Amino acid sequence: MLIAGQTGNDLSPDRRFELMISGVRDYAIYFLDPGGHVSSWNAGAERFKGYRAVEIIGHHFSVFYTPEDREAGLPERALRTALTEGKFEQEDWRQRKDGTRFWASVVLDPIFDQAGEHVGFVKITRDISERKANQEALLESERRFRLLVQGVTDYALFMLSPEGIVTNWNAGAERIKGYTEMEIVGRHFSCFYTEEDRETGMPAATLIRATSEGRSEQEGWRVRKDGTKFWAHVVVDAVRDVDGKLLGFAKITRDITERREAAEALERANAQLFQAQKLEAIGQLTGGVAHDFNNLLAVISSGLDVLAAQPPAHVAVKMLDSMRRAVTRGATLTQQLLSFARQQPLRPEICDVATVIEGFQSMLSRAVPSSIPLRIDCQTARRLVKLDIVRFEAALLNLVVNARDAIGTEGEITIRIRSAELRDGEKQVPAGTYVLTQVSDTGCGMPPDVIARALEPFFTTKEPGKGTGLGLSQVYGFISQSGGAMDIVSSPGHGTTVSLYLPALATDAASTPVVTELATETVLVVDDESEVLEATAELFRSIGYAVVTAASGQEALNILARSPGIDFLFTDVVMPGEFDGIELARRARQSRPQLRIVIASGHVSPSRQSDQSALDDFVFIAKPYRLSELARAMRQA
Repeated sequence: MLIAGQTGNDLSPDRRFELMISGVRDYAIYFLDPGGHVSSWNAGAERFKGYRAVEIIGHHFSVFYTPEDREAGLPERALRTALTEGKFEQEDWRQRKDGTRFWASVVLDPIFDQAGEHVGFVKITRDISERKANQEALLESERRFRLLVQGVTDYALFMLSPEGIVTNWNAGAERIKGYTEMEIVGRHFSCFYTEEDRETGMPAATLIRATSEGRSEQEGWRVRKDGTKFWAHVVVDAVRDVDGKLLGFAKITRDITERREAAEALERANAQLFQAQKLEAIGQLTGGVAHDFNNLLAVISSGLDVLAAQPPAHVAVKMLDSMRRAVTRGATLTQQLLSFARQQPLRPEICDVATVIEGFQSMLSRAVPSSIPLRIDCQTARRLVKLDIVRFEAALLNLVVNARDAIGTEGEITIRIRSAELRDGEKQVPAGTYVLTQVSDTGCGMPPDVIARALEPFFTTKEPGKGTGLGLSQVYGFISQSGGAMDIVSSPGHGTTVSLYLPALATDAASTPVVTELATETVLVVDDESEVLEATAELFRSIGYAVVTAASGQEALNILARSPGIDFLFTDVVMPGEFDGIELARRARQSRPQLRIVIASGHVSPSRQSDQSALDDFVFIAKPYRLSELARAMRQA
């Protein structure tokens, strides 16, 4: 400090330097004699270390070291190093008077006089505990961040230089892309893209977009080290410093192949469900139309048979023939509609599909010209199925004719029979073993929009007059009603394959039809349609039967209860009221076991479609029926 009357200009340079050193508070600056004892002390030393000058001058500077450092001889080594090398510099723990420690930056320089004699050391110490704490906190944060990034295995997290060079790599990146850190760091990230994407400049475009917009997000195919592809969700973010300078890019990639496949599968399932619902709605409509049309045909057919029994003079024979042909065409149309609607009465039998096809091969061969080979390929153990053989042959013929028309003059048709295992829900049928029949052609094929509508009734790509559009819809309905499934695979110029799946039987059981005897003389005819009822009754009368009629199931049961002389029950299946014709037949048989029963229908109600045994219990005749068919059914009963 200045003495009264003195000014700064009156002080000697040495005195001014001494005052400056003494006044420094942010650094401990003090002198040591050659042996390391403290010979001066400034305000900064007192603040950092807690000793006053009178307490520390004359003591060895090793008191500032921790016990561990003193035991290791660090104070002596510091003096030797400073003396031999001209300087000793270190960051380490130091100890205050009260025993607490602080992190210090220490510089120790040797001091020589003008003659070059060593006279001591100058020691400068600074408390940098706060800086060290901040550095350690930063290092710990970086360590935790590295652990976090390296611990993520579901995402590839890595950095790119501004040029797109990979600069680091996490465990998720190694798992997803297949490269180790040593293999990939230093390489350009474009190696993850497909060859097609690299040719179009997509990697560079990604960095340009991230640089200009701050972010680039996209989905697409990426390539692993082994060359396999995966569908990736990729985000690239530009990384900048506080001044806005581009430092590089942070890239996050996730393998979402499974999610994409699941979404596509759901989309396909929804499309199949929509198609099935659409076809089901159309099927209900066609079934109702066919049912009403069948009743009209039954009236006409019965009237024709009655008229035909009259003397020729009273009947225009040509007109009758024309009416019969019209009835036949109408009956064929309704059978096609009912087949699509899956409401066609079936007469299933246990059979081997390959045997059925081989027995029908000659008929199939006649349906195609000699220039088109028809090949049958059966490479599976024969499995039995239960189906209506006549309907199946008609469906197969339909597919072969379609294949022939698609080929034109030159090509090949192949019918393959295989065994197929379907998982639950696949092809919209229960899981299990199925017999697969495929009809393939080398024809023109179909585009996707045509395939989507191919099963709709009345849809056709043929010229007017060349087809009704009911062929494939009829096959679809028959296969569905038989408990199976159908699908079509085709593309323009590559032909078409239609696959029919029929459930295989678990055993080789055979069915034995039960045939009874005895015709009847008095028949109870039951039908809710008055015109059909009258026409059918007239048919029975024309061949000598006594006829009693009823318009409902309950009325028929009442008649049977009070009329024991009735020998024969002839009833329609589909009737309104408390119960239908099948239930009427069952109740009638319970009360009259000897009663002969025939049921008739051109349409099986949806509630009865899965109850095939209901039809198997009685003699069945399909509407519209002719007189000869009616007589045959009665003889069978």
